[in-house]
Amino acid sequence: MSQSNSPSLETRLVQVGVGHDERTGAISFPIYPSATYRHPGVGESTGFDYTRSGNPTRKVLEEALADLEGGARACVFGSGMAALTTLFLHFSAGDHLVVSEDLYGGTYRVLAQVFDKLGLGASYVDTTDTAAVAAAIGQRTRALLVETPGNPLLGVADLAELGALCRKHQLLYIVDNTFLTPLLQRPFDFGADVVVHSATKYLGGHNDLCAGVLVARDAELGERLYFLQNSTGAILPPQDCWLLLRSLKTLALRLERHQANAQRLAEWLRTHPRVTAVYYPGLKDHPGHALSQRQAKGFGGMLSFRVDSPAVARQALKRLKLISFAESLGGVESLMTLPAVQTHGDIPEAERLRLGICESLLRLSVGIENAEDIIADLAQALG
Repeated sequence: MSQSNSPSLETRLVQVGVGHDERTGAISFPIYPSATYRHPGVGESTGFDYTRSGNPTRKVLEEALADLEGGARACVFGSGMAALTTLFLHFSAGDHLVVSEDLYGGTYRVLAQVFDKLGLGASYVDTTDTAAVAAAIGQRTRALLVETPGNPLLGVADLAELGALCRKHQLLYIVDNTFLTPLLQRPFDFGADVVVHSATKYLGGHNDLCAGVLVARDAELGERLYFLQNSTGAILPPQDCWLLLRSLKTLALRLERHQANAQRLAEWLRTHPRVTAVYYPGLKDHPGHALSQRQAKGFGGMLSFRVDSPAVARQALKRLKLISFAESLGGVESLMTLPAVQTHGDIPEAERLRLGICESLLRLSVGIENAEDIIADLAQALG
């Protein structure tokens, strides 16, 4: 234990759910698939009435996630996009958001093609440049959404500087912590109001569930997010809640291997004659390397790299054997994708090219296989 006698984050992860089932003493907290619950009498409740509003398995998971991030309340959803959609419903027509330009294409899609029609505006900015973020703030700006490291180019935003900027302008400060998880990055320490996860990724970690998370810094905002979730119904079913509880227990071990492998692969890729650029914050010449060392405890398991032509990129994807050509990230299996066509395909081509998301850019979610086996597969795929 630490000097404060509080168990470490790694230990709390392993102990998620333990001791919560007092009736049986079950180490693995049970799945409660019930849709509804009996009441003892009129005006009396067990604490549960309808599973959309609350479920025992979901409650244990949400309490654990709030504790792990250091927030007041967590809500879990059926996907990361369900979590973000619910969060965007917090805003009103005429409001404006400043958003990272280096972000998941699905976030861009829901803002540009759904919420823009409802009157919620968004400006996409290089959030690694605090001055650019400040310049994008207007009278109707209500929030900043930053994804760091970015997706897919792994840009690193200064969370402390952006937090100070949000306080100055009284903006809701939202940080997507999917890539690094609470083990490696603590957004609330830098003033964040809401932390977002696609729990499908590292928190789930096995490519066998789809989930999203919102964690609120304070109870009042947490209650507002819960109200929106309960009103619109974007909940995570109890079976998937249990899968996520199980997965959290091994997060620390998995991340350790993801990172070690990613560092090894990034260094190897830099030496390959067909590779023209590697984007990984763990490389010393990455623009965000020093900042990452200050504000995070690691560099994560994601990297992207650019090859010398689109033809080489497509050839590599077709020839993969061990690595899967597949979307998503953060699972134990290595996955590689072509962001310009897949994950970021909904971003207009001119904007993609401006950002550097061309068809020569490959994104690699580095798994926990033996690093030399992953390298061997990349070597044969790149020819």
